[in-house]
Amino acid sequence: MSIELKNKELILEYYQAIEQANAETIGDVLSDYMSDDCQWYGVHPFNEQKGPEAVNKIFWQPFLHAFKHVQRRQDVFMAGVSGNDGANWVTSMGHFMVQFDQDWLGIPRSGKVAMIRYADFNCIENGKIVRSGFFCDIISVMNQVGINPLPQSTGHSFIYPGPRTHDGIQLQDMDFADGEKTMSLLNQMIDDFSQLNKTANDNYPPEILEKTWAKDMAWYGPAGIGATYTIPKFQEQHSYPFRQGLKDKVFNGHICRYAEGNYACFFGWPNLSSTPIGGFLGLPGSEIRADMRVVDVYRREGNKLVENWVLIDIPYWLKQQGLDILERSRKINNPS
Repeated sequence: MSIELKNKELILEYYQAIEQANAETIGDVLSDYMSDDCQWYGVHPFNEQKGPEAVNKIFWQPFLHAFKHVQRRQDVFMAGVSGNDGANWVTSMGHFMVQFDQDWLGIPRSGKVAMIRYADFNCIENGKIVRSGFFCDIISVMNQVGINPLPQSTGHSFIYPGPRTHDGIQLQDMDFADGEKTMSLLNQMIDDFSQLNKTANDNYPPEILEKTWAKDMAWYGPAGIGATYTIPKFQEQHSYPFRQGLKDKVFNGHICRYAEGNYACFFGWPNLSSTPIGGFLGLPGSEIRADMRVVDVYRREGNKLVENWVLIDIPYWLKQQGLDILERSRKINNPS
């Protein structure tokens, strides 16, 4: 059995144990599967935690107190070796379907079903999770209960589908050559955008994207930005507002980046540093330099990327500039 397949089986067992746990028992599950010094990277306000006890207290106990009947609905499940350090990772992306029964992070409960978009990266050594990156779309949860903390999105936010080909859950070992092809295409795209950062060419022609992207690309961005479809609409509804509203963009690299079969993924901590000059997210410029934590998951078809699921820790990016949308929401919805 390959190391990738062995690690996939371990994480599937871990996920099954989580789904059977509650707020009182989840700590035992984390202790069973995480190393004592596991480094956990979570979106704001969870941030960095060390060890299963801290992860339990800061994230999982409040999560399972607020959300009942949690079901993990995976759209992508993959494993591989990160090129930057040779570490073994397993990645899951999809939604938690939950019953939103208690307030969470100051977001008022709906008493109804909610879909929580997530991406989960777990690095495994000697049968234990030693590093973990967990992203979820908190702004999407706010939107689902009628809270809109940002101006109107340039794209369109909804409950995003999984891969068009329905083959994202890779339970077997995939062809190594396919993964190499996917990784090569992804690296070329990253290099192309890094070059745009250096030249500050923020009104780039579509031909730059067409080198690596299909013309009918689907880009599923975080709530607050939204999704776009086709290269022209991606440029109009996300890329141009993003690039033209931020200056001095510097790519910082990734903690994890790898491919398996026709899929690739990465996350950084942070991926990108920049200074907002106005327009991005419909907000004024702050001239305060801020970091972005980002997840990307890709699907390749032939020699082009065709689908891209993106999560950005927007609440953290805003907080660095003095805007705490969670605290503001808490005060508005719980004025006492």
